[in-house]
Amino acid sequence: MNFTLREMAERLQAELIGGGDAVITGVAGIDTAREGQLTFLANPKYAQHLKSTRAAAVLVPPLSAGVHFEHEDLPAGLPLLRHPNPYYAFLQALRIFHPPPPAPEPGVDRSARIGQRAHLADGVHVGPNCVVEDDVSLGTGTVILAGSFVGVRSVLGAGCLIGPNVTILPGCTLGARVRIHPGSVIGADGFGYAPYQGRHHKIPQVGGVTIGDDVEIGACCAIDRATMGQTVVGRGTKIDNLVQIAHNVQIGEDCIIIAQVGISGSTKLGDRVTLAGQVGVIGHIEIGAGAVVAAQSGVGKSVPPGGRLFGSPAVEFARQKRIIATMHSLPEHVKTIRSLEKRITELEAALGSKTP
Repeated sequence: MNFTLREMAERLQAELIGGGDAVITGVAGIDTAREGQLTFLANPKYAQHLKSTRAAAVLVPPLSAGVHFEHEDLPAGLPLLRHPNPYYAFLQALRIFHPPPPAPEPGVDRSARIGQRAHLADGVHVGPNCVVEDDVSLGTGTVILAGSFVGVRSVLGAGCLIGPNVTILPGCTLGARVRIHPGSVIGADGFGYAPYQGRHHKIPQVGGVTIGDDVEIGACCAIDRATMGQTVVGRGTKIDNLVQIAHNVQIGEDCIIIAQVGISGSTKLGDRVTLAGQVGVIGHIEIGAGAVVAAQSGVGKSVPPGGRLFGSPAVEFARQKRIIATMHSLPEHVKTIRSLEKRITELEAALGSKTP
């Protein structure tokens, strides 16, 4: 599958600068691209690779975007495609050269078990050794791959893709085009116990899980059902692998939750919140819309909208950077303090010896 650079510019809605007759045979990163491949530059730290790239053309941002490079850094005659978001345009190019595999043929494998009163809309695929329990509803074109389980009264919208060995426990609701990667568990009991007479007594978890349209959930995640009501993941949110979301958590729309994050019960996230890798969040707090929490931070109190936090305990990003810089110089500060203490002791002794 080959395209001229002019054809690629039209498909990507990019401005062509240079030879439009060059043939594009694929895509690659700027430091590994070969002849015939399209690459991109979105981060200025990779501009150094422009001199040596062997790519046929480079997707670059507009001049106003702040990713600057000198034209003498470009190999002679290297064509450019200017796009407001070269990373997004490169994603589109990836899809052109690497289209997704075709959906499995509609139908139910002979080894699958379908419960009573289950409703399977047109185009549904249920793979080998799957279990779809009673009163489940599967929307048009939804795909359930091998070994997965969908519990009673669960509802999956149109176009969902449920990977192998996924468990969706009873009473969960998924919107349209939800994608769940292998090994994840949706709707397990929340972790709730009431201490009484020296023992921990399990609190029944009788709520459910509601997942909005276009949510993607990575491999080996756990999203617990609510004690009462619903644990909610909002439309368009993307969740990486190995994430734990506890009971009654409310996650807004278009959030990014990166690997190994743990969110404790009854916490609320606004829209477009980003939690970087290994962030831990205490329960019963709110993280405002647009907030960003840096990797390995521990969030122990509510975060205002647009907050930028880092550290454990997490504090405002710039303040945490100053704290870290100070910590690195602590040994020198300790030496100075000890030296001052010694001098003070000597001065006190000298003054004491002069007292009549």
